[in-house]
Amino acid sequence: MHEYPRVPLRPPHRPLIWGDLNVIHTTDTHGWLLGHQKLSWAEPYYSGDLGDFSSFVTHMKQIAIEKDVDLLLIDSGDVHDGTGLSDGSHGGVDAHDSNKFIERLPYDLMTIGNHELYVYADTYDMYTSFIPHLAGRYLTSNVNITIFDSDGKSESVPVGNRYAKFTTRKGRRITSLGVIFNFTQNAANTTVQTVQDMVKEQWFVEAIAEEPDAFVLIGHMPVSYDSWPTVINAVRAVHPLTPILVFGGHTHIRDCQQYDGRSMGIESGRYMETIGADLDAAKGNHDNITFTRRYLDQNRVTYEYHTHTSRNSFDTNNGRSITYGLQELAARYDLSYPYGTAPQDYTLSQNPYPSNGSLLSLFLDHAVPYALAINNTRDSIPNIIIINSWALRFDLMKGSFTKNDQLTIMQYKDTFLYIPDVPSSIANQVLPALDNPTAMKQKRDEIDNTRDSVWLEIDDRPGREATSDKWAFGYVTKDSCHDAGHADDTLHTALPYYTAPYYISSNPPNVTADTLIDIVFLNYLGEEIIPILNKLQKNKNYTMDDVLSYSPTLTSDILGLYAQAKWN
Repeated sequence: MHEYPRVPLRPPHRPLIWGDLNVIHTTDTHGWLLGHQKLSWAEPYYSGDLGDFSSFVTHMKQIAIEKDVDLLLIDSGDVHDGTGLSDGSHGGVDAHDSNKFIERLPYDLMTIGNHELYVYADTYDMYTSFIPHLAGRYLTSNVNITIFDSDGKSESVPVGNRYAKFTTRKGRRITSLGVIFNFTQNAANTTVQTVQDMVKEQWFVEAIAEEPDAFVLIGHMPVSYDSWPTVINAVRAVHPLTPILVFGGHTHIRDCQQYDGRSMGIESGRYMETIGADLDAAKGNHDNITFTRRYLDQNRVTYEYHTHTSRNSFDTNNGRSITYGLQELAARYDLSYPYGTAPQDYTLSQNPYPSNGSLLSLFLDHAVPYALAINNTRDSIPNIIIINSWALRFDLMKGSFTKNDQLTIMQYKDTFLYIPDVPSSIANQVLPALDNPTAMKQKRDEIDNTRDSVWLEIDDRPGREATSDKWAFGYVTKDSCHDAGHADDTLHTALPYYTAPYYISSNPPNVTADTLIDIVFLNYLGEEIIPILNKLQKNKNYTMDDVLSYSPTLTSDILGLYAQAKWN
């Protein structure tokens, strides 16, 4: 028996509603397989690990048998780029080891995410090592990989299966597709077809020709404001009344969308914080279907409540084994190595930017200047440092700051570049130009092709100070489906929430307007900064040849270097 939550947690406030066809949904787990381990609120509500989840699924599958209904387990992609478990392998392929534990869960359907497509080696490892375990149920309807056939010739083949047709335990005929949004930053030798082109393919037409009892569409694509209507409309042109269930992902929020009276889509958060239990009663008539959905906080209190078990009866042998195996993997990767002790919480959205509690402020005003000054001959030259705020992916919590925390907050191995000798008066105009409304509109139009632009579905009201009932803080979801605002499984008080600019910079140096300074920035921002400089002045025509390496220090090392120096 492993460690139980160390603080009191609210249980769910009502039982689940079971229908004829039920689904448990995960998405965007990003390597959070040991759960959230910090005591800052509301982290304990997401403290379950993959072993706990496995035990939960086992019990729920048994309950489904007792109720004589169907229960499917589905995932919508992005299994890595998130924690040391999936990204701390010392040169190995991301998620190769951690995926061995996901394989042990009885997933009925899975699909690919954009984070499985940035590096060809990751995609190929999924293709050769992980996907075969799904036996035709890992779906990539619009994603191919280029491999070499037995004759040594290259060929482009689906990473998984285009579609799947199967019959449930209760005899329901299911047709399923697995779709990713119109992603364009995939690695060489992988291809992503647009959703609009995919639905015109002959295989698609043939796949949906026969009417099943239900279409179960899964995909790494937001259920709102994206291309799901393209897929649904193509199905509806052939089958106007067949029930359609959609399970999306990518935007890291709890969300729901009702496309018509006989279809519904659900998105189940991120980082093993939320488990979506989509429970519906799909009847074979012409009436609208009453769908229900529930967003479950991912912890043992939730799991025991819904499975009618206790601390002593909840764990299964497989669940325990998965937990121990993950702990051994964390030890092998040395993820508990301490860099220092953080004196307080530093958050991305619970504190305003700039402020003493903002992680963006800590990172840009303190950690980056310290780390980049190490063995840097340009340290004495004034500079302004520009980053994009979504480069940091999670909060930094009070207490021991470990290798795993470092990888969780910023696992990307990016570098800092610079443009030298720019007049201070010009350099100081770059950030406002990047953050101007026109540029931001274009950025929002491109947002799906980022590494993940995250919208947190936390009640967007002005921030409030923590009170004595802080143990009640957590997600307060308002989605777009019926009974909006009442789908959360556990009732919470909303956490404070503040937005930050898309681009942020260090404080401008206190120098005269004509002082020549360095503009320092993350390596992928050069192509955005160069044209701005050329608009702001005409004395020099800047090109990428003017961009130089500022420091060998990688972004993934910055917080560790700072913690070792300042938090010991």
